[in-house]
Amino acid sequence: MDQAEKLRQLKKNLGGYEEVRKTPRVITVSSGKGGVGKTNFVVNLAIALAQQEKRVVIFDADLGMANIDVLLGIIPKFNLYDVIEGHKELNEIVITGPYNIKIIPGGSGIQELANIDSYRRERLIKGLKTIDNTADVILIDTGAGIAKNVLGFAGAADEVVVVMTPEPTSLTDAYGFIKAVSKYKLHSKVYLVVNKVANPQEANHTITRMKKVVERFLELQLDPLGYIFEDKVVNKSVMKQKPFVLEYPNSNASRSIKQIALNLIEGSYCPPRGTAGFMQRLIRLFG
Repeated sequence: MDQAEKLRQLKKNLGGYEEVRKTPRVITVSSGKGGVGKTNFVVNLAIALAQQEKRVVIFDADLGMANIDVLLGIIPKFNLYDVIEGHKELNEIVITGPYNIKIIPGGSGIQELANIDSYRRERLIKGLKTIDNTADVILIDTGAGIAKNVLGFAGAADEVVVVMTPEPTSLTDAYGFIKAVSKYKLHSKVYLVVNKVANPQEANHTITRMKKVVERFLELQLDPLGYIFEDKVVNKSVMKQKPFVLEYPNSNASRSIKQIALNLIEGSYCPPRGTAGFMQRLIRLFG
């Protein structure tokens, strides 16, 4: 009895650590513009995390340009719209990919979130609650830019990762997205990933430029999460519809992704708030 009481007290002192630990991290991955390799990054990061024994779910929230399934060579029969309309349960639309990663096809259902009624909202939240027991990390692949649905997902998630390239236009657009996150006070910190770099010097130069601008003009912390080398195997894997971390595991791009996955696992982060809370926040922001 004394030991049980001590354990309960320890758990209370830790702030309910066990419950927090079991709650998945909800991470939105966005970009200021298209063509920076965001979706490819999400797919390969998911697999790299799964290789580290993390249970991963991808929420394909790129309205109009949803192509997670294309990169994996999978054709979804249903999407979030079918769940919202009551035709399917959430678990019935989930697709299983490599290393047992799960994909939730968003499709036109994302647009319907703005008009969802209380009954359908509860059905959707109930479905998402089941993910709490089957996921350690939920990666949300949003569209590019600062559209309302993109910022909605960014604000509802626990963390935000912004993907950019060393090109000046990409830097400008990425800053525009980060500025919107800061303006609407969606987060106090954003992670940065620089894709398609020629060498570490170019990556560090790009990160330094972005950090200086953000620190000077915005009230927001920018944390570099890593960079990905420009690699010919990336295009080859896209043509084969197979993730490059599996098809070319020893390539420079694959090693870069695996390092970013480790940085994400080992780095500091905000305590996850849970998928049910995520969905409630998302609907509130959309509305």
